[in-house]
Amino acid sequence: MDEDQDSVIRDDFTIIKRHIEDAARVLEGVGKSISYDLDGEESYGKYLRRETTQIGEAFTNSEKSLLELEVKFKQSQENELREEHRINDDFLNMIVHTRDVLKETLDISLGLKDKHELLSLIIRSHGTRLSRLKNEYMKV
Repeated sequence: MDEDQDSVIRDDFTIIKRHIEDAARVLEGVGKSISYDLDGEESYGKYLRRETTQIGEAFTNSEKSLLELEVKFKQSQENELREEHRINDDFLNMIVHTRDVLKETLDISLGLKDKHELLSLIIRSHGTRLSRLKNEYMKV
């Protein structure tokens, strides 16, 4: 009976040993899974700190990108406004130049009109004098 009991105890020890080995393998697998889930960090706290840092950096980078976009947008608006002002200034300068040229042309035209009238008077005067001279010459 002692041998039967020894055999039973040995079998129990063997079964317990296998259960322990199975449990060790399960725990090792769980440890690897947790290690994989923690992305190589030793503890969940360190993992969370690293993730928080990465999230903070991502927000910082997105904030920088937004600020850069805002600056570029404002620069674009300022450039468009400057271009608009330049076009308006160019247009106004063309209008002022056209007005000045038109005024100069009108002044010249008035001067020519005065000279034309003067020439017409001179020609009429000469015509009258020539007619008188012709009539006097014919009478003689």
